[in-house]
Amino acid sequence: MYRIDLNCDLGESFGAYKMGMDDKVIPLITSANVACGFHASDPVVMEKTIAMAAEAGIQVGAHPGFPDLMGFGRRNMAVTPEEAKAYTMYQIGALKAFVEAKGMKLQHVKPHGALYNMAAKDYELSVGICEAIKAIDDQLIVMALSGGQLVKAAKDMGLRVALEVFADRAYEEDGSLVNRRKEGAMITDEKEAIQRVVRMVKEGKVRTITGKDIDIKADSVCVHGDGVKALLFVEEIRKTMKEEGIEICSLQEIIA
Repeated sequence: MYRIDLNCDLGESFGAYKMGMDDKVIPLITSANVACGFHASDPVVMEKTIAMAAEAGIQVGAHPGFPDLMGFGRRNMAVTPEEAKAYTMYQIGALKAFVEAKGMKLQHVKPHGALYNMAAKDYELSVGICEAIKAIDDQLIVMALSGGQLVKAAKDMGLRVALEVFADRAYEEDGSLVNRRKEGAMITDEKEAIQRVVRMVKEGKVRTITGKDIDIKADSVCVHGDGVKALLFVEEIRKTMKEEGIEICSLQEIIA
């Protein structure tokens, strides 16, 4: 039996600035990664997003990023592991308050943007992030790039890990994501993107931007909630997973 969690980065509006189609996407996924106020979101958006997730009965994770609203957390920052720990702890704590106020329990933590990509390559930075997660709740699942250093750090510290793959992002030969500024970084054809996911789940392989196949393991696939085709994409991926005999379920059912 093949199983996969569908996760989406949500709650990324800020004040008068609206992003994504959260209300449409939330009922179609199993895990919501909710922004915690550093790269996007604000207290009102956080509360509203958690309320929608609670109503839909889906699981919630914290989505901490760098303190970079203008750059949407996608710009690298020179931070120490100690600083990364403090940033992560602060943001998880903020979201955890909203989650628990709704009678829910935080399921996982997935770093955002530049913090995510840097952690995938930097073991010490990953340790700082994992120390924050473990200090708050050692039962939290760490959602990390399949094959990256955050996976290693989390496992070394005894934390549970969900290996994440991306439907609409191209991969380098080392398993990292192709930089968004590079041509071909985004997979724009939804049919191609969905077939890539099927192959990652069933065969444990993905074709890199250079045309080489590499090994990959998928516990959860990220489906982006912004963009004009977002809703269509999520609907299509659910339909295809069912046709391919891949069960969509929560991380709690996948991660021991």
